Amino acid sequence: MVETQRPGRPVANRSHGQWAVDGTTPLNGNERWKQEDGGLAVRQRILDTYSRDGFASIDPTDLHGRFRWWGLYTQRRPGIDGGKTATLEPHELEDEYFMLRVRIDGGQLTTEQLRTIGGISVEFARGSADLTDRQNIQLHWIRVEDVPEIWRRLEAVGLGTTEACGDVPRVVLGSPVAGIAADELIDPTAVIDEITQRYIGIPELANLPRKFKTAVTGHPSLDVVHEINDVAFVAVRHPELGVGYDLWVGGGLSTAPRLGERLGAFVAPERVADAWLGVASIFRDYGYRRLRNKARLKFLLADWGAARFREVLETEYLGYALPDGPAPEQPATPGDHVGVHRQKDGRAYIGVAPTVGRVDGPTLVALADLLEAHGSRRLRTTPHQKLVLLDVPEERVEQVVAGAAALGLSATPSPFRRSTIACTGIQYCKLAIVETKDAATRAIEQLEQRLAGVEVGAPISLHVNGCPNSCARIQTADIGLKGQLLPDGAGGQQPGFQVHLGGGLVSTDRDEAGLGRTVRGLKVTADDLPEYVERLVRRFMADRDGGESFAQWAHRADEAALA
Repeated sequence: MVETQRPGRPVANRSHGQWAVDGTTPLNGNERWKQEDGGLAVRQRILDTYSRDGFASIDPTDLHGRFRWWGLYTQRRPGIDGGKTATLEPHELEDEYFMLRVRIDGGQLTTEQLRTIGGISVEFARGSADLTDRQNIQLHWIRVEDVPEIWRRLEAVGLGTTEACGDVPRVVLGSPVAGIAADELIDPTAVIDEITQRYIGIPELANLPRKFKTAVTGHPSLDVVHEINDVAFVAVRHPELGVGYDLWVGGGLSTAPRLGERLGAFVAPERVADAWLGVASIFRDYGYRRLRNKARLKFLLADWGAARFREVLETEYLGYALPDGPAPEQPATPGDHVGVHRQKDGRAYIGVAPTVGRVDGPTLVALADLLEAHGSRRLRTTPHQKLVLLDVPEERVEQVVAGAAALGLSATPSPFRRSTIACTGIQYCKLAIVETKDAATRAIEQLEQRLAGVEVGAPISLHVNGCPNSCARIQTADIGLKGQLLPDGAGGQQPGFQVHLGGGLVSTDRDEAGLGRTVRGLKVTADDLPEYVERLVRRFMADRDGGESFAQWAHRADEAALA
């Protein structure tokens, strides 16, 4: 007999839509179309029909669902203000152009690949290009008619868009200095290659409850934001078994943030791909599918706990027990890799910062030319909207640094340019409420003037997001800004942000990850943002106790000091 409960509360024995528990009968429309015709199948229709007959010919379920499996989202129609984001249907919000996400596993690029992306940007995307905080590059203004040729060019140089979006295993984050850093514990490149070559684009993992994010690093700076991924492998040195990986699961932000947890398990390099498949398969089989807003792995982990999750992984999926292992040590160096560093082979790698990840096609082509002119043919994207230029001969470092700076890519950025990231925002995103890239850029420029000469120690991170979904990781920033509309004092509305303070992941000045603090009513308009941040930084400088970090101060400060 079904238990009677108050209206609005979930029925105790109601199905979560877990395949391994409840069976595979679809419980909502999204699950139904994924089973009827999976996202991978739409590629052929794009090639054969939609690219020939144009936008109007696209089936709505393909357009708003399956296209994502190939890195394609319709972009926001220009001129629609943020107040209409939640009230209009997708077809009313969207333009007849697409965002195209180029998948770059491990952030690894050759100059040939970079030049190809830049050329596609110039020819098909109005010159647009954004570096994301998932190590991808996003292009805009893409027409469906051009997608086959874009795919042909990408695939000719070993790139693609397969499962760059959708309810699938997304891009695998990897250390930007994999295989080249002198202080690396282990090179994770082979692990990343094995995961992507074996499991990306296969039907068995092409229908997950929702997206599934992965991170792998062999560098002690912990440079892949492992705490906010569904599964992460972080290099550690086991006292008896040597170097391998510490296994983390269940991280994710959005509107219900949750930090990942260690399973306490040590994974040898040759077993990482199997462990990854086990975690992904648990998500597929036990993940919650009935409600989209509960369909991330973090909700399953919250209900199961780490001990049960590890037991199911070992007994049902691996068939063997994983040894216990140590936790990663606190980093001694920053994980964004900005600046000039020595490689293990004596050459240099150079981390450079564009402004909030925004570049363009001509810049990408020019950067490829610059690197090749100085003997380099490799670079990396990072999870911090930065680029790392590899294999630069020691005698060419100054020329490369100067040439990159001329392209707007600084190896010695100001603290705020270095530590500010921003999501796509209302310019292109259908979910956004406010503009982000330009607002963040203006804030950086003004803060560089307002706080010139002020030494704050470690850079204070400023993350700007256009909606509540936290693509820019607002809950793990020193100052996180969630876009919303605020009263303008004249009966209308103006763009602004709810403020989160004191969040952060493990770093050189933080030994434990934590989410930011929210203060009721603490909001700032986009126009007032630079003045607010300046005021906050100066209060921190005046009030901090000894070597206290901004995050530590923000969590203990009186609410009045944060206003």
